[in-house]
Amino acid sequence: MITSTRRWLRRNRTNFAIGAGVLGVGYLAGQYVLSKIAETRQRLSEDRVAKEILRRRFQQNQEDCTITVLALLPTAAENILQALPVERITQDLQQKKAERLGRSTGTLDGGSLNPSSGPSSVADEDGRSLASFQSEGYVHTSQITASGSSNGIPGAQRPTKSKAQLWNDLKISSITRAFTLLYTLSLLTLLTRVQLNLLGRRNYLSSVVSMASHSPQDPTISLENLDDDLAEQTYGNDFETNRKFLTFSWWLLHRGWRDVTAKVETGVKAVFGPLNPREDIHLEKLSALILEVRRKVEGATPEERRWEAGSISITVMSCPAHFHLRSHKWLPYLLPPQDQEELVLRESGMLKTPSPTQSASVPFPPSSPAPTSPPFASSTTTPLRRLIDETSDLIDSPIFTQILTLLLDTTFSHLTDHQIRTEAYTLPDPSSIPPVQEVQIPDLDSGLAKAKLANILAVVTKQAHAIGSGVPNRYAQAIEGVKELEAFAAVIYSSHFEFEALGEGVGSGMKEVSRQEEIPMEKKEVGVVGAATDVFEDVWGKITG
Repeated sequence: MITSTRRWLRRNRTNFAIGAGVLGVGYLAGQYVLSKIAETRQRLSEDRVAKEILRRRFQQNQEDCTITVLALLPTAAENILQALPVERITQDLQQKKAERLGRSTGTLDGGSLNPSSGPSSVADEDGRSLASFQSEGYVHTSQITASGSSNGIPGAQRPTKSKAQLWNDLKISSITRAFTLLYTLSLLTLLTRVQLNLLGRRNYLSSVVSMASHSPQDPTISLENLDDDLAEQTYGNDFETNRKFLTFSWWLLHRGWRDVTAKVETGVKAVFGPLNPREDIHLEKLSALILEVRRKVEGATPEERRWEAGSISITVMSCPAHFHLRSHKWLPYLLPPQDQEELVLRESGMLKTPSPTQSASVPFPPSSPAPTSPPFASSTTTPLRRLIDETSDLIDSPIFTQILTLLLDTTFSHLTDHQIRTEAYTLPDPSSIPPVQEVQIPDLDSGLAKAKLANILAVVTKQAHAIGSGVPNRYAQAIEGVKELEAFAAVIYSSHFEFEALGEGVGSGMKEVSRQEEIPMEKKEVGVVGAATDVFEDVWGKITG
């Protein structure tokens, strides 16, 4: 039996070999397929985790932007309120009213004059207007000065103005102050978004480089690259550099708002100057007037919103010549010129100012000038210089102007269609009207409702404080609702994500490859303006997964 079994095995050994081979190949193929499936599943899981981390970082960065804006805005509001003391003008008007009533009372007691109904009605009307200012406005602590002081100097007599002049000053100052605060809030929001998203992007890239260069045998993960100095120089992951970069918002808070105020005041005088405070204004007319002021400040066309028109006259070979120039629209308000950058760092406390004793301790010969330190702007290879240049490019881009226009539309709409509509015109808030009722019953009262300009000025004066230091700040909340702002931040946060390694490994250095560097700026802007919405949606989809 054993012999027959051996013969059977010998006759079928080829079949056994083939079967064993088939089983072996099938096992190996199955293991290969299972390993590929596990690898794909792991890669998908890692991609999902990476997208979730990126989304959380991005959302946290946007929350930091909102908190930063709310922390910096009171500084600018303090300066603007001091420069445009509406409450002090109101006090002067109240004082004139009290003096006029005192003289009228004394005259009536003497019996020398019988008051007519006309002046009495005018006085009552002025009293109601001033009462609305007193009840709805706020008196800032920096504006509480003695009645006989001028510019906060005790004993100095302010120039005497007539009631008409005071009302005109009140009209121009109150509108200019509120509009300047709206422009400052919008500009500060965009500047902060640009700054923090640039830093957030660079910090994220630095952590990615650190994780990629980490040894796979080491189970720990380091989110900061403390060994590779080249990566920090490339991506700007330096605490001091980030602090200096963020301090450049000092320019808007202390210098830029002055230029904004001057430009807004010019437009307000041209549009609201001829109006009488006792004049009745329809809501539609008020919206048209505000839009006209915005056209004078921002420009009526996209080209005017981006560029500031100017001219210069020079004489060449005894022949006068007149040249038209264009300058950047918003950049001078947000960032200082290169020769003023060191001043900003010094005023913000980032650079120490040399004391007079230190500068005088080392005498120099009269014939040789004292050595001067090179200007800050000469360090063009530093990460800080690259951050400032990239911020300037973003501010000069047409997308920045488009987003700023949307933010201003939102803030001015909240002021006119919500606050002034409900408080001055006593109309219902559009947001509180149900959609069905809004369709069935047309809002005819909004076109017919009238309010005196003095009452509108009282609401505007009150809203100036709500814009600058309101808690909660409804205007900042309205800005947060602009989806294009978050999409603009996503564009900044996701740029420069394509990079290639120099040398054999990651640790040998990284080079950023950006489409912004490959495409000329002018050609890129034309394409971006034409398909800005598509770019926003595409990039936002990549960010949020």
